[in-house]
Amino acid sequence: MGKQVIPPGGEGSIESVDLREALEERYLAYALSTIMHRALPDVRDGMKPVHRRILHAMRQLRLDPTAAFKKCARVVGDVIGKYHPHGDQSVYDALVRLAQDFAVRYPLVDGQGNFGTLDGDSPAAMRYTEARLTDVGARLLEGIDDDAVDFRDTYDGSEQEPVVLPGAFPNLLANGSTGIAVGMATSIPPHNVAEIAEAALLLIRNPATDLDALLAHVKGPDFPTGGIIVESPGSIRESYRTGRGSFRVRARWESEDLGRGTWQIVVTEIPFQVQKGKLVERIAELLEAKKLPLLGDVRDESADDVRLVLEPRVRTVDPVLLMESLFRLSDLEVRVPLNMNVLVGGQVPAVIGLKEAIQHWLDHRKVVIVRLARHRLEKVSHRLEVLDGFLIVYLDLDRVIRIIREEDDPKAELIVAFTLTDVQAEAILNMRLRSLRRLEEMEIRKEHTALSAEKASLEALIADEKAQWKKVADEVKVLRKVYGSETPLGKRRTDFAAAPEAPTVDILEAMIEREPITIVVSELGWVRALKGHVQDLSTVAFKQGDALKWVLRGETTDKLLVLSTGGKVYTLGCDKLPGGRGHGEPIKLMVDMEQGQEVAHVKLHRSGGKVLIVSKEGRGFVAAEDDILANTRKGKQVLGVDEAWPAMLMVAVEGDMVATIGENRKLAIFPLSQVTEMTRGRGVRLQRYKDGGLSDVKTFSGADGLTWIDAGGRTHTRSLDDLKDWTSDRGAAGRLPPPGFPRTNRFA
Repeated sequence: MGKQVIPPGGEGSIESVDLREALEERYLAYALSTIMHRALPDVRDGMKPVHRRILHAMRQLRLDPTAAFKKCARVVGDVIGKYHPHGDQSVYDALVRLAQDFAVRYPLVDGQGNFGTLDGDSPAAMRYTEARLTDVGARLLEGIDDDAVDFRDTYDGSEQEPVVLPGAFPNLLANGSTGIAVGMATSIPPHNVAEIAEAALLLIRNPATDLDALLAHVKGPDFPTGGIIVESPGSIRESYRTGRGSFRVRARWESEDLGRGTWQIVVTEIPFQVQKGKLVERIAELLEAKKLPLLGDVRDESADDVRLVLEPRVRTVDPVLLMESLFRLSDLEVRVPLNMNVLVGGQVPAVIGLKEAIQHWLDHRKVVIVRLARHRLEKVSHRLEVLDGFLIVYLDLDRVIRIIREEDDPKAELIVAFTLTDVQAEAILNMRLRSLRRLEEMEIRKEHTALSAEKASLEALIADEKAQWKKVADEVKVLRKVYGSETPLGKRRTDFAAAPEAPTVDILEAMIEREPITIVVSELGWVRALKGHVQDLSTVAFKQGDALKWVLRGETTDKLLVLSTGGKVYTLGCDKLPGGRGHGEPIKLMVDMEQGQEVAHVKLHRSGGKVLIVSKEGRGFVAAEDDILANTRKGKQVLGVDEAWPAMLMVAVEGDMVATIGENRKLAIFPLSQVTEMTRGRGVRLQRYKDGGLSDVKTFSGADGLTWIDAGGRTHTRSLDDLKDWTSDRGAAGRLPPPGFPRTNRFA
């Protein structure tokens, strides 16, 4: 062991500290610092400390909307030197964001120079860019010099900074906020000020106004980059009620006709906080990976406005289906979260709803208005006191002049001679000689009358809560007018729409490149897909002991229906079938087929079609193909069977008659209408057998007659008149087939 070092104070100066308690204490201090001084906005002004300090520093530099621009480096220097002891780049990034019209719905900073682009390009260095406040930024600071809010010491105690801004603008909802604290986060999307103003006026008139009344005006977020919200009204209401939720936002697009049947899609607005450059790169990657078979090309033709051009691969493509495939795979559709986690009263983190957010802002404005009124009343009372003194001495100016010229202590003598206050006497001594004119006395009396009326008005405002709320309402009405829906800045940019009801199946098919294929299934149940519609299969090889059983010609967008001997139907996407270079793969391994069961039959799915499913027993029923599609690997149980009589065939329904032939070589023909249509069960008896079971079944049109192919490849057709001896009701035993029927007991 090393030698123990005793501190200078001796062993008694060593203090034992519980490590767990020490860590908890320090972590709690860190968490509180992050929550209160970095990540969460104040519900009253909607700002975090860094943004509040930036605006305050710009106010100190007199960077009003009408003032000349100053270098951003000057602003950042003042912020980190006086108020915010952190890195200059983090402060500059915050300043830049306040000036970006694509990041902030109502910019607080008016920037001059390169402040970044929608493509994600970085802004120029702070030594090159300049800034000043916008009208919105000035409104947030309005009254800050008139005791509207409390101030506190800065980090080094050398300056004072505002605890909160007066906030004559609903910045929390209008511009939103995002942040990640310790154990909590906030995400508030921007909204339209005119709509918030309408809702605020409702709350002022009736604080008990319910959420539904507010949502009649605040329909949802209003993003600076526009877009279309495709969220249901019920979901939006629930989000605003609880303060948690999300909004599904899509790009705005239109189909542009190029003439001669050709067209292209033009995207004019992209979702909020999506970088256009990365969006185009992502679409190009998907195109190269062949995950967007309907899309031919993508181009960015943007200048001042967004213009992304999407060219279809073929002009017969449905534009809605093309866009739906893009919405699924790219950031042309995003979900913007809502988590209204804010600091209530500047101290307590809480998740609040829309109504509470507006009400907290209104309550803050009422407090500010009262404080401004009291501050103004103090100024007016002081001025009236001075004017009263002026009016008193104007009655005997000669005596005032004599006292000032002859007395050693003129101030005390004036107080005694004219019964003045200390403030009045000091003001008289500081009066200029030019103010002794008769005209000046008239101006003083006029000012006195006006200030007296203002004092009475201020006192009435401070004493009457209704008058205070009226004052708040008047301010809100001004906001509604200045940022109304008819103004360029206040006009709503984000619209609402219901998402197109494009079937999921269609979208998935649209994302598959359509190519002709030949599906080969062997006797042992191995499947593979050859490219193109192959006619000559003589060169197709199989494993030893295996041979060709089924050949199906279709496309990669088709689905393969597989009937097992256990009566289950499985669905395989033809685009996912193994290629034709090898022997393929066993179907049993591609689905969850139960032990001991085999592949009984396969066919390509026809949307809207019907099939006749039968068992070896000669029982079966008609089912709609769409109803027997399976969505999982486990398949869908359709035909009820037992071990002795497994499922056997699944043939397409074509026509109005059914022909069955048994292993006993008995043929029976009956109307299709006698076969029950259902989705699941054992079915009805099609043909009765004394020995053996079913061999084959076929549906056909009575008008065309029954057709079969003999062993020599010749086609035989018999009309219903020729087959009247074999035609009866279902469930008959049948009789030996006509001459020429193949010995295999198969129709083909």
